[in-house]
Amino acid sequence: MIADDSMTADAAHRLACEGTALLWQGDFHNGKQLLNAMARRADRHPPKPGTSPAESFHFHRQTQSRRARILGMLLIALEDDYSIRLRRAPDLRQACTEAYGPATARALISLRELLGVIGAHEWRKNGLQVPALGDRIHPHYGVFSPIRSEYVTLVADEPLPPCTLAFDIGTGTAVLAAVLARRAVPRVIATDQDPRALACARENLERLELSNRVEVVQADLFPEGTAQLIVCNPPWVPARPTSPLEQAIYDPDSRMLYGFLNGLAGHLEPGGEGWLLLSDLAEHLALRSRRELLAAFERAGLVVAGKSDIRPQHPRASDQADPLRAARAAELTSLWRLKHR
Repeated sequence: MIADDSMTADAAHRLACEGTALLWQGDFHNGKQLLNAMARRADRHPPKPGTSPAESFHFHRQTQSRRARILGMLLIALEDDYSIRLRRAPDLRQACTEAYGPATARALISLRELLGVIGAHEWRKNGLQVPALGDRIHPHYGVFSPIRSEYVTLVADEPLPPCTLAFDIGTGTAVLAAVLARRAVPRVIATDQDPRALACARENLERLELSNRVEVVQADLFPEGTAQLIVCNPPWVPARPTSPLEQAIYDPDSRMLYGFLNGLAGHLEPGGEGWLLLSDLAEHLALRSRRELLAAFERAGLVVAGKSDIRPQHPRASDQADPLRAARAAELTSLWRLKHR
């Protein structure tokens, strides 16, 4: 259905809930205001409380999915050069090219996603200050940004074992590889499977003048060979992602976590260490137990040489409206130092 400045938020929300997509042809900024008003109406239906932490988490995810589906119904038309023929529409050609590659045809995109593209462009342009690195990281669209940087602090502060070569598994923006290089590890190999992440990592390392010490390699987890130090920050929550960006947060059946653990011993030099960076949020949500994690270490032939913890600082832990606030308030992020048994 065509929608313009005459459409009310109540009507737009009702139509979206019924499954009707709305092609916006009014003023661009008025479209943003309509989207915000639709979001307020969607938020009037918070997730119902569960009888257990795991059930509360699943109800929370269902509510998030429903909200995303409703708000994704407000669409914007992109011309074949990514221009937008709406009043007061900004020039988003560069932002869309960064996200989607060169334009080839007209397309429809949800306004909600388009605003995400704008935000990603601003992050890529301005960068994100990472205190533990002492510099800025520039995330690309679709690559997880180190906003919660406590895990970076753990890597920056943990005493290094004797090390001439380190692997950073699932490097993303390459923030951990950069920290290791800045800590005078002579050579780092950073791996990832996602082409966006590989391009992002290389660009960040070039900007940080670390390309001569960090090699970026496309690989499923481990590169060839062995190293004295292997670092991995896998997705923390065993659940199904619903978007490419969520793949850095949700890991179905803990596949990346267990893949890293099961391959670690075979890629460690004698006396080397594997550093696993993992939040215990999944344990507080009853999605994975500490016993299961320790059993995975044992099955992989690994022993725990040490563990450092840090408490995350994020406002949602004290948000009374967050159904997961109890789990978030109890959360710890840990660096597990693992060695071959």
